[in-house]
Amino acid sequence: MNFQYSGKNSSGEKVKGKIDANTKKEALLALEKNGLVILEIEETKLWNKDLTITKKVNHKDFVLFLRQYATLIHAGISISEATKTMIEQTESKPLKNALADIDQQLDQGQALSKSAERHPKIFPPLLINMIRAGEASGKLDEILNQMADYFEKQYQNRQKVVSALIYPSVVGVITLLLSIFLLVFVVPQFITMFNSFGEDIPAFTLFILHLSEIVGTYWWIILMLILVAIILYKYLHEKYDQFAYRMDIVKMKFPFLGILVHKGALVRMTQTLSTLVNSAVPILESVEITEKVVGNRVIKSTLEQSRKSLEVGQSITKPMIGHWAFPTLVTQMIQIGEKTGTLDQMLQKVSDFYEEEVDQLSNRIKTLIEPLMIIVLTVMVGSIIAAVVIPMFSLFENLQ
Repeated sequence: MNFQYSGKNSSGEKVKGKIDANTKKEALLALEKNGLVILEIEETKLWNKDLTITKKVNHKDFVLFLRQYATLIHAGISISEATKTMIEQTESKPLKNALADIDQQLDQGQALSKSAERHPKIFPPLLINMIRAGEASGKLDEILNQMADYFEKQYQNRQKVVSALIYPSVVGVITLLLSIFLLVFVVPQFITMFNSFGEDIPAFTLFILHLSEIVGTYWWIILMLILVAIILYKYLHEKYDQFAYRMDIVKMKFPFLGILVHKGALVRMTQTLSTLVNSAVPILESVEITEKVVGNRVIKSTLEQSRKSLEVGQSITKPMIGHWAFPTLVTQMIQIGEKTGTLDQMLQKVSDFYEEEVDQLSNRIKTLIEPLMIIVLTVMVGSIIAAVVIPMFSLFENLQ
């Protein structure tokens, strides 16, 4: 979401601007952290929005930016000069615009982390906090390289899951389109033929003929219903946490493919938490950041409970133990890490273990699902063709 604001800076001067944030509260917090006193803030109206197709930065552009930025800083170039260089180097318009704003903030004496915090859609909370840790330790170049590795790994893991899911999706769409084509353009040509001869038609063929008439007549209503269903799903998913939570449960428990989604979420959680703890980010803050980036409401909800558990001096694993989404391996390894002071290492070991499992599972699913989807395609399309062709043979025999 994009918000317009007006307020005063530390010098008492009036300022106006726009900021990207997930909620109005998040936008206010980000602006107040930058030393602004906000007088008015509201969501940007549609006609005032920057009408670019997307504000997201391409993954490759983002990782390349982090690596180049790290190289410049490692070479002893100041953050301000490095930012100016990256504005010229980057080809991504959203990233270029964000860097231009960051450059202005840096010139006004703001820290890099505070300046980047104004653009949460481009610089996620995890990266902001890691930059803050890098600023405090004087190892910003190392942190940026570490983050480039992290985002690269996350992207690769996500691609493994997507590649396993994309084949059945493509075959499913092809099957649907072929079926619609046969029902709308092929089957109707046989309806008049069967009617003219007055022969008895098998029940299954009658069903296909009626289905063809319905699809051919009301195709626009069917299309509208599908579009409404997609829009409604997206609306409910964005506006109602409980709906999104239920949908994530369905995804994680979905036969055959759910285990891939489930383990992928565990990899993201353990890898993120390990990275933060390893960089000396306080554990409470690490858990809170992980909640925001884990991308799964079931895991997020449990992490929220874990944070509350930590606040009262209890173990991070208390809400996880016995929870169906957290295998015993995860909770035991975290407990060992807490007791031995090696939490980041234990989390990384869990992440590596499940990452390997995701890799093996995605390959296995692709191997098994390809012949299965071909069978589904053959059965569905073959049934429609058979429903029309078989009665024709019977009709020709009677004519002879």
